[in-house]
Amino acid sequence: MDSVTDSLTIHQLLGRIVYFHALFIEPLILSTTAHRPGPVCCNHGPSSGRSTVGESLTDSAWAALIEVAATLPAHGRSCPMANGACCATCRVVAAAAAVAANWAQTEYCRYQRTEPAETLLRSCSLAAAVRLGRVFATQQAASCPALDQLTVLEEQPGAEELPLTGELLALWASPTVNTRHPVASWLNHCTDLDDVHRVLETRRTDS
Repeated sequence: MDSVTDSLTIHQLLGRIVYFHALFIEPLILSTTAHRPGPVCCNHGPSSGRSTVGESLTDSAWAALIEVAATLPAHGRSCPMANGACCATCRVVAAAAAVAANWAQTEYCRYQRTEPAETLLRSCSLAAAVRLGRVFATQQAASCPALDQLTVLEEQPGAEELPLTGELLALWASPTVNTRHPVASWLNHCTDLDDVHRVLETRRTDS
């Protein structure tokens, strides 16, 4: 995953997260709540010495993921001792989990007009944490025992259920498989989640 093509693909997908978040999710964030701390990350415990935030995330495209997660009201699994010496992979894992859970909740509430089940949010959160975390760890050669202990749940929403979240999870499952093909979908032609909802309803009516 150290080729130029693979690196460009990963940067493109990170940019897609930032763009979709700004377009679809951020306008719907009404309030912020106190961030709940997660467990102490790898570099503050025994056998520390792994890649740090300061080494791997500063001036990196991955920093954009951290910035997106910081805007989310339910973001709160980052290390309570958060600083530049934290495990970089732990930070990416926490950010990816927060983004997926918040995207899923926002989409579900907008389409179904009700709160999603906690199992759905957990499934999305774990899938994103594992998939983005593994890509980061491989690209940066930044192993992390906390990441190794995570397991993706079997079922995640598809693009026809939660298009934004479903696409996020699908694209990061194997992000460099089709490196010569640009990322594109009907989501590119939508301007907000109400627009996405209208497309979903039209597709269900036509099917």
